[in-house]
Amino acid sequence: MQSADPPPIRVILPGPGEQEVVGRLHKRQQTAGGWLYKVSVPAWSNTQDGRVEPAWYTVWVQAPAHVRPVDGVSYDDVPTERLPKPSAVREMLGPRRPTGWVLQRLDGQRGPDRGVIHAPDCDEAPQGAPALTVETALDAAEKAGVRLCALCGAASELGPLLRGFDHGSDPDG
Repeated sequence: MQSADPPPIRVILPGPGEQEVVGRLHKRQQTAGGWLYKVSVPAWSNTQDGRVEPAWYTVWVQAPAHVRPVDGVSYDDVPTERLPKPSAVREMLGPRRPTGWVLQRLDGQRGPDRGVIHAPDCDEAPQGAPALTVETALDAAEKAGVRLCALCGAASELGPLLRGFDHGSDPDG
């Protein structure tokens, strides 16, 4: 059974020296950049009738840089969002390259009459060029002045689609 109040946590305040206050831990969230903790710290608030009353200031802070556990307190019941674990296949293959293809125009001409087709993350690909679908890239690659980049794999991936997988391996001839 979860307690009505979130568990206490020590929150390190910004500024010179390491001042700490005991706040409340509401939630933990794992991000690509590390862990964030949603904490509340005690503060004062002015009411509309001019009184001063205690209040809680809630903010996301980086952990462990801005929080420390309170000895003897369990954080097992704090809502926690973790990043999904990458699949074993994705870990073995590594990050995927961006999808699609881009056309690098040559000689400053308009239209796809002279150019090179690249993967979007190729070092030779033009920055900011619109992504082409496979069909559009193949249509452009069929033009006489357009070639497929061999550095990024465009030639090895799109070439067989242009010529057919059996091209050059016909046993009859």
